[in-house]
Amino acid sequence: MLVVCFTDLTFAGQVAVNGARMWTGPEYTRFVVDVESPVGHQVFALDDPHRLVIDLIDARLQGDLPEPAAEDPVVANLRSGIREGDDLRIVLDLKQQVRAKSFNLGPSGSHGHRLVIDLSPRSGTMVASSKASPRSSAASSAKAAGLASINPGGSINPGEEHLSIRSTKPSNRDLIIAVDAGHGGKDPGAVGGGGTREKDITLAISRKLAQRIDAKPGMRAVLVRDGDYFLHLRKRIEIAREHRADLFVSIHADAFKDPRVRGSSVFTLSAGGATSEAARWIAERENRADLIGGVDLKQRDDLLASVLLEMSQNATIELSGIAASKVLSKLQRLGEVHQQRIQQAGFAVLKSPDIPSMLVETAFISNPDEEKRLRNASYQNKLADAILDGIIEYFAEYPPPGTRFAKTPAQTLAQATTSGARQHRIEPGDTLSEIAGRYNVRLSVLRDINQLQGDQIRVGQVLIIPGS
Repeated sequence: MLVVCFTDLTFAGQVAVNGARMWTGPEYTRFVVDVESPVGHQVFALDDPHRLVIDLIDARLQGDLPEPAAEDPVVANLRSGIREGDDLRIVLDLKQQVRAKSFNLGPSGSHGHRLVIDLSPRSGTMVASSKASPRSSAASSAKAAGLASINPGGSINPGEEHLSIRSTKPSNRDLIIAVDAGHGGKDPGAVGGGGTREKDITLAISRKLAQRIDAKPGMRAVLVRDGDYFLHLRKRIEIAREHRADLFVSIHADAFKDPRVRGSSVFTLSAGGATSEAARWIAERENRADLIGGVDLKQRDDLLASVLLEMSQNATIELSGIAASKVLSKLQRLGEVHQQRIQQAGFAVLKSPDIPSMLVETAFISNPDEEKRLRNASYQNKLADAILDGIIEYFAEYPPPGTRFAKTPAQTLAQATTSGARQHRIEPGDTLSEIAGRYNVRLSVLRDINQLQGDQIRVGQVLIIPGS
C-alpha cells in the first residue's frame, strides 16, 4: 500500500493563503488576503442576514483570519471553511449592506501577492450599527486629545480622537491648519529598535498639536488622519484642500540607515533635487507609502512639473520656506536638529499647489535615545508646543486676508497713506512676494491694500505700495 504524506496544510497545486488583514478608513474597510501566488476568486453578497462571501478557487488557509475591530462600521465577524473539497470560502458577517470591489496586487516591498476587497456602505456613510465609530464618538464627545500611553509589548495608545473643524465663517474667519499624522493603518512607517511604530508617534503628536491649535483664538485644526487607518498621500492633500487649509503640516518620525543620525528636520518641496543624502533617502522612503496601497507614484510624476509651475506663480513654495524656517527655529531651542537649515526633497505629500506645506521630522526613531524620547508624552508635548510657536510666528507676519490674524482694511489703508504711498507697475517676471520683499512690505499688507484675493498678478497691473 502506498501512503502519501503532505508536510503542510495545502494539497499539491493549491494556492496557500498565508493569512489576512483588515483595517478601517474614513471611506471604506479594506480586507487583504495574503496569498503565495495570484488566485482566482468570486465575491458575492447574501441577505438576511447581510454577508459577503469570498470564494478562493483551489486554495487552502494556512494562516489566521483577523478579528474585526468592535468599532468597524461594516464587518461584525469572519469565518472560513472548505467548499467543494478544493476551494476556500471566507464569509464576512456584516452590520449593513455594502458595495464590494476586489482586485489583485502583485508583490511590493515586504508584501507578496494579495487579494484586496474594499467594502463601503451602500448608505454612503461609515457608521456602525452596533457601536459608534471612533470618528463619530469623537464628534459626540467634548474630550480633546489625551496623552499617549505605552501598552504592554511596546505599542502606543495615541490617546482620544480630536474633533476636526469642518467649516468656518466666510468673514473674520479662523486660520485653518491641516495637521497630517504620517503613515497609518497597514503602513506603520519606520519602526524603532524598541518596537515603537512611527504611525503611533505621529498620531499622538498630531493630536497634541491639534489640541493646542484649537485652544488659540482665531485658529482651528483639521486632523488629516484621526485614527489608525491608511490614507494615500494625495488623499491627504485633497482633505487639506477640501477644508481650505491655510497651512499643511505633516508630522513624521523617520529612520535612517545609520542609527547614530539624530535630531529634528523640517522639509519643504524641492523644485530640483534633494539637498542631502538623508533628505533624498527619506523622501524615497516616505513616497513608497502609496506603493503599499497599490499606487505607483512614478506614473503620476508628470504632474509635478505643472504643479511646481503653478506653485512658483503664486509663491506657495516661498511661503512654505518661510513657515518652515519659523518652525525649525523653535525646534532648535528644544534640542538638537539634524540640519541647521530647511531641507528640500520631493515629498509627494507636499505637492499641494495652493497651500504652504512643510514636513516635520520630529526625530529619528532609528536612534535609540530619540526613540525613548518620542515615546515620552512630556517630550511629545514639547514638540507640539515648539511647532505651534513657529506656526503662530509665521501667521503673525503673513496672515491670510479675511482671518482674525490679518489687519482690518481700515488699518492697512491707514498704513498706506501715513507716509506717502508709491505705485509699482507689474513687469514680466514679477511676483507678488518678490515685490513685497523689494519694498520691505508684508505680503499680507500688499494683498489687502490692493484688494487681491491671492498672489496672482498680471503684466501692466499697477499696485499701491505703502510708505514706511
